[in-house]
Amino acid sequence: MAFDGTWKIDRNANYDKFMEKMGVNMVKRKLAAHDNLKLTITQEGNKFTVKESSTFRTIEIVFELGVTFNYSLADGTELSGTWNLEGNKLVGKFKRIDNGNELNAIREIIDGELVQTYTYEGVEAQRIFKKE
Repeated sequence: MAFDGTWKIDRNANYDKFMEKMGVNMVKRKLAAHDNLKLTITQEGNKFTVKESSTFRTIEIVFELGVTFNYSLADGTELSGTWNLEGNKLVGKFKRIDNGNELNAIREIIDGELVQTYTYEGVEAQRIFKKE
């Protein structure tokens, strides 16, 4: 699958505004902008394993397409939701546990880069990764 491999953060677009809308304080936003995030993604059928390694933490997330799971963001925000494959895009639909608001995410490969697009309360941001 096109998502398989190790991806290192290259740049962000509107990420600070997105985090601000999510309620992340200024100090954590400044740190998160330079988190050196690396994703290692493997897919076996409908099962994905994503290892997130950053300045702040290293975790491994295992999920199956269409199956609800819980996930904690680096700032501690708890989410519940699913990932599904729509064409060549991984589409995530999540709800915050604390307030029920929706957080949507799309992972897609564009020009050889992994582009993650997040949308929360009308604010869209992107994190763009290059393959290692």
